[in-house]
Amino acid sequence: MSDPYDPFAPNDPNDSNAADMDLRALDGDFADAPVEEKKFQEIPDGKYQVSVDGVEITKTKASGKSMLKWTLKIRGPRFAGRLLWKNNVMIPGPNMGWLKQDLRTCGLELELLSQLRAHLPSLLGVWIEVTKKTVGENSNIYFNKRIATDESSGSGHGGENYDGVPF
Repeated sequence: MSDPYDPFAPNDPNDSNAADMDLRALDGDFADAPVEEKKFQEIPDGKYQVSVDGVEITKTKASGKSMLKWTLKIRGPRFAGRLLWKNNVMIPGPNMGWLKQDLRTCGLELELLSQLRAHLPSLLGVWIEVTKKTVGENSNIYFNKRIATDESSGSGHGGENYDGVPF
């Protein structure tokens, strides 16, 4: 009997073709198939209009400290659709001030950090101007200002500051 929760199970429990397919005959071709390396142009330092595409509370790999991980989608025109990432590590000291400022830039005022998780959905889709700056091998993303958007216009662009040219 087919498991209804198995996404790889055949749609029709009486049709076992998909489940019985033996892919071993293609193993050699698959192993020998060339893989083309995709090379993306590095996003250069500068100012960009982005929207918050994702935001989550997670932990750093190295230290296990809590952090807020941002996924930012460039709105264009140069590098439109490409992603930038920013992490706010949540440790006492200046990092808390930077996190608080980034949240305020996005329009989120919190009394307590423990309230953050409940407000993460409100950050999605927010448009902001950011600056990407590289020093040595490390790149940082700085939130400059929120960009007012007029969703009712249907223009698909970031409000009053958008003129089709990235700053």
